[in-house]
Amino acid sequence: MDRYDSTLVLKIYTTVWLPRLNEIVDLIAEQVPHERLILRLSRNIQDKALPFTEGQILRGAPLLDPGVFLESGIRFEVDGVRGQKTGFYLDQRENRRIVGWLSRGRRVLNAFSFSGGFSLYAARGAAVSVTDLDISQHALDAANRNFDLNRHDPVIVRCLHESVKTDVFDWLNSTAAAPQSFDLIILDPPSLARRETERVQAIRAYGRLARSAIELLAPKGILVACSCSAHVSVEEFLGSIRNAATQSGRLFKEQQTTGHAADHPATFPEANYLKAIYLRF
Repeated sequence: MDRYDSTLVLKIYTTVWLPRLNEIVDLIAEQVPHERLILRLSRNIQDKALPFTEGQILRGAPLLDPGVFLESGIRFEVDGVRGQKTGFYLDQRENRRIVGWLSRGRRVLNAFSFSGGFSLYAARGAAVSVTDLDISQHALDAANRNFDLNRHDPVIVRCLHESVKTDVFDWLNSTAAAPQSFDLIILDPPSLARRETERVQAIRAYGRLARSAIELLAPKGILVACSCSAHVSVEEFLGSIRNAATQSGRLFKEQQTTGHAADHPATFPEANYLKAIYLRF
């Protein structure tokens, strides 16, 4: 369950919770004050969840427009009814903060930018420019609206923000990318292995992305590579990025790796999906 200001969004991934859902809703109401509670259902159970439906308002008034919430002082819009996951990727908050600290004076490329979370933190961290890449115009439009929501911040306003609708894999290897270089590149793709049979292919894809991104990194540039694929282990993901860095022939230093934030603990192996690595070249 995620909280956006006074709206709670509860996402369920298995039908085992459905017989006790009303009880769960009552317990939430007792523990967490809120104006509304929205139910989100994983795709694999949406046709098995009756009488519950995807995006149903379990408590409170309908949500007519996307809401707005604050994260670390930055304003973001969120569509808890129709947006991806619960409307926003709150699990990446700590990595966004780190990117903000690293961005001062840098030209930033945010690949798979979604609604611009990393981009806003980079802009507030005094990045010179931020380029968003995403295949979804809807996502890029959301990022532009999020920048508009923060026009009161002069540091964010000074950052040059550009959006490019593209397939990231293709763009990184295209003539459009070739003349450019960046001081900080963030690779945060959606899950590349939604099932076990896609695991090996995903590991290779992470390596290809990293190799292409490293070619666009300026001297002393930083690569931030993330994975949310539960079927790819931490060791497999980190190994693919490290191998790509080694194969580039450039000297690099591993600054840190990160996983789940304190408010999103992974208490069993299958829940340990989020990982990131920071490399300085």
